[in-house]
Amino acid sequence: MVLGLELNKDRDVERIHGSGVNTLDIEPVEARYMLSGGSDGVIVLYDLENSSRQPYYTCKAVCSVGRNHPDVHKYSVETVQWYPHDTGMFTSSSFDKTLKVWDTNTLQTADIFNFEETVYSHHMSPVATKHCLVAVGTRGPKVQLCDLKSGSCSHILQGHRQEILAVSWSPRCEYILATASADSRVKLWDVRRASGCLFTLDQHNGKKSQAVESANTAHNGKVNGLCFTSDGLHLLTVGTDNRMRLWNSSNGENTLVNYGKVCNDSRKALKFTVSDGCSSEFVFVPYGSTIAVYTIYSGEQITMLKGHYKSVDCCVFQSHFQELYSGSRDCNILAWVPSLYEPVPDNDEWKAGELFSFGPNPNEREEKRKMNLQAPGQMLYG
Repeated sequence: MVLGLELNKDRDVERIHGSGVNTLDIEPVEARYMLSGGSDGVIVLYDLENSSRQPYYTCKAVCSVGRNHPDVHKYSVETVQWYPHDTGMFTSSSFDKTLKVWDTNTLQTADIFNFEETVYSHHMSPVATKHCLVAVGTRGPKVQLCDLKSGSCSHILQGHRQEILAVSWSPRCEYILATASADSRVKLWDVRRASGCLFTLDQHNGKKSQAVESANTAHNGKVNGLCFTSDGLHLLTVGTDNRMRLWNSSNGENTLVNYGKVCNDSRKALKFTVSDGCSSEFVFVPYGSTIAVYTIYSGEQITMLKGHYKSVDCCVFQSHFQELYSGSRDCNILAWVPSLYEPVPDNDEWKAGELFSFGPNPNEREEKRKMNLQAPGQMLYG
């Protein structure tokens, strides 16, 4: 028996957004609350827990920053992220040139950072204990580091030549930051160093002459997505050259894993994700109106998740129950869950397409869910 992912027919996510869903984030403390950000500036907070204990249920919106909220973003929200250490705070950034820090309980802004350029992406380190820096990528070529403690943009990382489309802190070291730019380059930085940049990723691993136009580039197009593997040892990048690449994050080497054509015509950040806690490691990449699933280290495309009817812009993985959530321009958020398959071997080979080992067995999963439902009542936000 093997597990696959399929659309969860027993669960809906309440439809609140009146326009495309750009960004999702599930808090890492309980993995119970999810944020979404829309292209109309609206932010919604959902409770993913099945409090009704019915087999069919809808994940309800707990609250939202709607169009009439005094602090609502004026334009599209491109990134939402929970504060990594508790659910009392979250952050959002927008094409309205702001990064906002929110108090979850009052739904008021605790701080607002203003920038001269459109903001494409921001990220807080999931493991930082010694700093409170938010990395911010904007239409300008400089990476901004905003300090939540002091309330100021304390630091600038210079080296890119065009806009910064994606930023991601390493889950392994709190000082290591990866940045992706429209200049075809991906840089890794140690923010403690004055010079900053550790190395620039080179798709040719130094084997092409520096005179070649593609020397020291990660992709032959804009690089608009970044994601570290869950252990932080590798970094995945996607570009508008319709390629995904896997890099060794300690030395910057291109591992040369071939994922085939990974369609990507997004003009902004593409938010893709990796599995965590599975028997194998997978990467989930928005691919038109579907989500392509690949095994990270072999490059094999396992399946395409079909359920949305417009472009998918983001997906996020919930490791507690091995679930995936996706957001699309069709205004919907869909939940994908492990499902049992009993494949019939065909000439001693698996039929291509939709078979792979995925997460805990369903009995463990159900036990976990029961335990979760029987947990004593807790306050809504930590």
